[in-house]
Amino acid sequence: MTQLALDLGLAPLPRLDNYMAAANVQTLAHLRRCAVDALRSAVPTYLWGDAGCGKTHLLRAVVAEVHALGQQVGWLDPHLSDPPSFDERWSVLVMDDCDLLSPTLQAVAFNWFVNAQTPVQGRPRWVLAAGAVPPTELKLREDLRTRLGWGQVFYLHPVDEADCRLALRQAADERGLHLSDEVMAFMLNHFSRDLGSLMELLAHLDSYALRTQRAITIPLIKSMLRTE
Repeated sequence: MTQLALDLGLAPLPRLDNYMAAANVQTLAHLRRCAVDALRSAVPTYLWGDAGCGKTHLLRAVVAEVHALGQQVGWLDPHLSDPPSFDERWSVLVMDDCDLLSPTLQAVAFNWFVNAQTPVQGRPRWVLAAGAVPPTELKLREDLRTRLGWGQVFYLHPVDEADCRLALRQAADERGLHLSDEVMAFMLNHFSRDLGSLMELLAHLDSYALRTQRAITIPLIKSMLRTE
């Protein structure tokens, strides 16, 4: 059966505590420790895994944690057409989709990396990066590739169906929604099973159900697909 991926842009804000860790418990614990005391995290961290395993969720969740502590973060990804220059006020540097960085952005990332290792108040800044492949397979300039790979490297395991069901159940409970087993099975069988897409789908269903004053059922999902 063909699965559909929705790009709805309505997912709840990423947080470390709403990431379905499953087999990635150690990775999540590492990110929690580093986010709390980023200036002590001298060793870079690199996350890799297939699409849908939660790389961007974790990066944005760490950014939120660091911002909540009153610290500033530099963010770089392949979609930035005019990336900012390195800012001395940053305590953390975050780089997403490193495998897709253009030559120009690779130069920016390398500059950020070099500056990150220059001590601030006696400590270097933490670099957190992510990509689809391990550092050894990154098609990047060598000086950047080796820097991304010399620190802590974590593979993010994909989430299985049981964990997807648990994540959907928890997210629905947070929203005060009831998802029947039949509805959950329909969602998992007809849509992309990566957690990001499922959370976006749930958010869109919540909004549509509220507008139409109906419970979330399979007919409601089909109606939404016809009208949205």
